[in-house]
Amino acid sequence: MKNILFIVTLAISLGLILFLYWQLTLTQNALKDAQVKVEACQQVTFQLQAQLSADEKSAAAHSTTAPSASR
Repeated sequence: MKNILFIVTLAISLGLILFLYWQLTLTQNALKDAQVKVEACQQVTFQLQAQLSADEKSAAAHSTTAPSASR
């Protein structure tokens, strides 16, 4: 009886370790995906800021109202 209880406890422990390892792997993959999305968003934000700055400079050169100032 003692050996069966030990084996059951060992099996539960091993199952828990495998489950936690699987959860950690999923979390790491989700983190990598989130980092890629954040980098893409930062790149788009940078491009939009550059475009807005160029639009404002162009509008100032033509002495018209820039798109951001018309809000």
